Amino acid sequence: MKSKLPKIETSIFTVMSQLANKCGAINLSQGFPNFKISEQLKDFVKEGLDKEEVQYAPMAGRQDLRDAIATKIKEQHHITVNSNSEITITAGATQAIYTIFSAMLHPDDEVILFDPAYDCYDPSIRLQGAVPVHLELQHPSYSINWGEVKANITSKTKMIVINNPHNPAGSVLSPSDLVQLENIIESHPNIYVLSDEVYEHIQFEGEHQSVLKSTILRQKSFVTYSFGKTFHVTGWKLGYCVAPEELTEEFRKVHQFNVFCVNNTMQYAVAKFMTETNSWRDVMPFYKQKRDLFLELMKTSKLKPLACDGTYFALFDYSDISNENDVDFAKRITKEIGVATIPTSVFYQNKTDHKVVRICFAKTEETLRKAAKLLCEI
Repeated sequence: MKSKLPKIETSIFTVMSQLANKCGAINLSQGFPNFKISEQLKDFVKEGLDKEEVQYAPMAGRQDLRDAIATKIKEQHHITVNSNSEITITAGATQAIYTIFSAMLHPDDEVILFDPAYDCYDPSIRLQGAVPVHLELQHPSYSINWGEVKANITSKTKMIVINNPHNPAGSVLSPSDLVQLENIIESHPNIYVLSDEVYEHIQFEGEHQSVLKSTILRQKSFVTYSFGKTFHVTGWKLGYCVAPEELTEEFRKVHQFNVFCVNNTMQYAVAKFMTETNSWRDVMPFYKQKRDLFLELMKTSKLKPLACDGTYFALFDYSDISNENDVDFAKRITKEIGVATIPTSVFYQNKTDHKVVRICFAKTEETLRKAAKLLCEI
């Protein structure tokens, strides 16, 4: 059998989590919270079950949830999105991303990505017969070199993928970044944008620069979001995609045949949670407190923090400690120190190693204090 993804290996997240379990280490590698979710949200789930909201939801998603999303976007960005024709509820952002690629890409189309990149982008592009073009963010700021982007655009370029706030780098886009992207889209009208904004509510510095705020970009963009990241329920795999009507029509053609619809009970609960509580408004200060606490606890560590302006991940440079490659370093400190992290070279097509590891701080205060104490002993 000829594999469609011959170079895919066991995920580093699986490797590090298994190693953490084996060694009894604190797992700060995978990006999931270890604290309890809102009791109100739980109550809304129970209410949905009591009301028998358990059958198929509409293909595009429940109307009450799509209306709640449109209201949130209006309050957040002061723009109007049509809840009927521009919003689709998905089985997490990853399904949305795969659906976008499936709907838009043809064999030999090129898609520009920025490394370090979320690991689903590349294989999802390749499965369409398209070609991922990997560019690297500028280290250590993890910013985009727009001159390099322009130099790599060809007649085959179909899409540019951006991730803001950025996982794993924790960097965020500025207004000038969006202007640069606008210039490219105006000069190349056949290029579309996929903007992965799943950490939109976890940005600590500046105002979130969504492509939805740009009239030019909005008409050419798919934007993906995640309730799992926002409401600490990653296992629900619930997200959504916002795109103009013409693009949403193409998106839904694929969506209806790969999942058709998404968990109805959870949609009911999230719709109620968004309309009857402060929900998403409280997310940023909640995580900012965790980030600030963890960085304060790490002040005496030899691990040097890099900028963390968004997401619930922080990058640390370990070059003052060791010259090991980052995979070996991450594995060693898991075994010897008792804290599991993620080496960042795995997010690069060329396995670029800047001697940096990613640490998740979406954990209880007790967990963060224990982990920081151990890391400061290195």
